[in-house]
Amino acid sequence: MNPLISLLQCLLIAISLFITPPVSASPLNIPRLSPTGGTFEHGNYFADGQPKALSNFDPNDFETFYYKQTLDHFNFRPDSFSTFQQRYLINSKYWGGSNVSAPILAYLGAEDAVDNSLSSIGFLSENANQLQALQIFIEHRYYGKSIPFRSREEAFQNASTLGYFNSAQAIADYAEILIHVKKQLHAEHSPVIVIGGSYGGMLASWFRLKYPHVALGALASSAPILYFDNIIPPEKGYYSIVTKDFREVSETCYQTIKKSWSEIDEIASQPEGLSILSRKFQTCSQLLTSSVLENYLMLMYTGAAQYNRPPRYPVTVVCGGIDGASHGNDTLSKIFAGVVAYRGNKSCYVNEPKNKSETDVGWGWQTCSDMVIPIGISNDSMFPANEFDLNDYIETCKAQYGVPPRPHWATTYFGGHDIKLALSGFASNIIFSNGLRDPYSSGGVLENISDTVVAVHTKNGSHCLDIVGANTTDPDWLVNQRKVEVKIIKGWLDKYYAELRAYSNNKSIPLQTIKTEEGIR
Repeated sequence: MNPLISLLQCLLIAISLFITPPVSASPLNIPRLSPTGGTFEHGNYFADGQPKALSNFDPNDFETFYYKQTLDHFNFRPDSFSTFQQRYLINSKYWGGSNVSAPILAYLGAEDAVDNSLSSIGFLSENANQLQALQIFIEHRYYGKSIPFRSREEAFQNASTLGYFNSAQAIADYAEILIHVKKQLHAEHSPVIVIGGSYGGMLASWFRLKYPHVALGALASSAPILYFDNIIPPEKGYYSIVTKDFREVSETCYQTIKKSWSEIDEIASQPEGLSILSRKFQTCSQLLTSSVLENYLMLMYTGAAQYNRPPRYPVTVVCGGIDGASHGNDTLSKIFAGVVAYRGNKSCYVNEPKNKSETDVGWGWQTCSDMVIPIGISNDSMFPANEFDLNDYIETCKAQYGVPPRPHWATTYFGGHDIKLALSGFASNIIFSNGLRDPYSSGGVLENISDTVVAVHTKNGSHCLDIVGANTTDPDWLVNQRKVEVKIIKGWLDKYYAELRAYSNNKSIPLQTIKTEEGIR
């Protein structure tokens, strides 16, 4: 059984029901690109108390709207003009208003219902006051309540209905909604800054490139836009950084994990081996294959690394459990001690959810269409080596959906190869932010492309840490990273307002007042 198949996403959701040996690369092996990691951030490593948030989030500040969205933006077939209701939410609490062309901060939703981003993505609410900005959160098509066709069941029934579910359609949706909102609010001259994290961060950067007339700039947090088409060698990315994260915390922890896989397989091969493993790890049900346990452990390790956040840092928590195991000195007893340290004291572990979430279903399709992120495991990682096999991957997608993925489409449509050469001549106003402990940073932009397409990264940062809600325990390097990003955005706005004043004077546009950094003029 291929252990790589275990990692669909950094939610704590097992997907072993959809894994069949001996496939070497499944469409479900691409870790989910989530800013918060879903339930992970509420895990046991906050057992000493959740850090106090700096912003006072109030869901009552948001008003929900629905836009009559076009099903297919790129076709003129009669059925392309079908529509669906797309959800977006607006918070105007701090907005300076259209009469001063106050800015708009737009969060571009990703592979989840937009509700889940309102409280967890703090960057907008924490900076709306000082920027006098309108906040808008837009839901991605096929997620939450933004479902084409008559029902979720119909929308997901086959490739014919799923065919409208891709990143190009999604950012076209966002363009239509933002233009609509600005028109409704008589805010045609209000600049828009789009913000996204992970997959949403990729969408934000691509949106600025494709729709510069709609968005003045983009903050793309932990956006692995270079993780396509073998720009990053499949075996030199994600899992290499997971390994590095653990090894930097503890060499003995790293060695224990690396040794554990062969021991699990050895015990599993014995007549009563699965029963032994079930007892050793106190599983919620009898293990039927060792892969279920291996999947569970891989998901824990990769999730801990991807969301290796202060104040306690989950990689440190896992390794603390492994290295400090008090019950049993054998390898698997140590591994189980790491599970308990991370998950907390529970009646059982290694449970298998019976149903897939909407994110499971949606991300499964996306990684079998245009989001083909080739991730493999090298020989020098703490996981069993596993080469990414594109042909296997394509065949698996075809078997599941009846159509093959397009592994080269992301770089064809959005670019990626020779990115500095390609973007330095025309792109502007994009922040690529990363934390170098994030496994996905291996596919991120880590060097400035130009004076206005810049990379902001931190050595100790993790996945999308800069845009999630600020806490009283945040270290100085994280606080400073956010300040740098806000300063850059303010610079974009200052330049825009200066150009808008000059434009309005030349064209005699009767703008009443224009917002500046110092106030209103």
